[in-house]
Amino acid sequence: MDPVDLARALIRCPSVTPKDEGALDALKAALEPLGFTCHRLRFEAEGTAPVDNLYARIGTAAPNFCFAGHTDVVPPGDASLWRHDPFAAEIEEGVLYGRGAADMKSAIAAFVDAASRHLGEHALKGSISLLITGDEEGPAINGTPKMLDWLKARGETLDHCIVGEPTSTAQAGDTLKIGRRGSLTARITVTGMQGHVGYPHKARNPIPAMAALIERLSSQIIDEGTEHFEKSTLSFTTVDVGNPAGNVIPAEARAQLNIRFNDAQSAAKLKAWIEHEAGAVAKHSGCAIALRFDVGGNVFLTKPGAFIDLVSEATSRVTGTPPTLSTTGGTSDARFIRDHCPVAELGLPGGTMHKADECVAVAEIHRLSDIYKSVLERYFANPP
Repeated sequence: MDPVDLARALIRCPSVTPKDEGALDALKAALEPLGFTCHRLRFEAEGTAPVDNLYARIGTAAPNFCFAGHTDVVPPGDASLWRHDPFAAEIEEGVLYGRGAADMKSAIAAFVDAASRHLGEHALKGSISLLITGDEEGPAINGTPKMLDWLKARGETLDHCIVGEPTSTAQAGDTLKIGRRGSLTARITVTGMQGHVGYPHKARNPIPAMAALIERLSSQIIDEGTEHFEKSTLSFTTVDVGNPAGNVIPAEARAQLNIRFNDAQSAAKLKAWIEHEAGAVAKHSGCAIALRFDVGGNVFLTKPGAFIDLVSEATSRVTGTPPTLSTTGGTSDARFIRDHCPVAELGLPGGTMHKADECVAVAEIHRLSDIYKSVLERYFANPP
């Protein structure tokens, strides 16, 4: 199957997280004729929707080269803002439009095409596998983490992995992600005492205390960055009092912040810092401060070495230019895979992902397929 045809078939499945809507069936139908053994894996947990996933493998020997990705997509939003139906997969002037075109159904199609061509030209010296989830854009509970646990229980090992996230900028292969910053969210509740604004001494206003904490946390430089990462950043995303009355001092103020941190930090270290600052403000203000933390992902880095060199050289053989090594951006499922094997991210240009009129040039899908094929050829010729 032409990779563009497969990409269109996948886009036509409106697989908004956690729905599958036939996407994995379409992928399975493309893989089984190539000789892949496909396992449909459905996981669920209390309080979450069940999720369909797919693990496919051809070969039984090592090394096992894995391609990881996701068929779930974010909602299209207002369809009237799209020039085409977001799930029609229309092509206009050499550009494929649709939700998932960039993130990341076209990359899955490119890898299937690359694997097909590789298998048609070379005897397989190891195994090729695909780890495809329907829960990457969601809470990521019933997807990649549980698939990796399933593989471990079966005694299957991944030796190296490429995640097909849309990491590139201008054209496929111009950027190779070798790591990602960690993500820590803190939810802050400052509790004082409600009272009349005419008698502020009889109340305890939580707003100045919250403002003081915001100032303390926002004014500090966490670090200056490291060899492979930019500096860690802290951003407040909401501050809320919810007080409709102009003559009442509220009893409570709430805020939320997010820190994207590099490999000089850890979630535990950052939690301790926030707790220390909150404790100082609470002591000075007399207000109670409660903190709730959520670690969206820990920082990881696949240091430049044999595997990254191989992928970089294979990419430049197609594009003519070595990719820029990067650790910018948000989180991805590579944060789970990194505990099992070396992992990097390589995909299409991501400028339109999650937007109306998400799209990718058809030529870029073919370019990415050529890059993936080049990676497979070099990998199995001389595994790192």
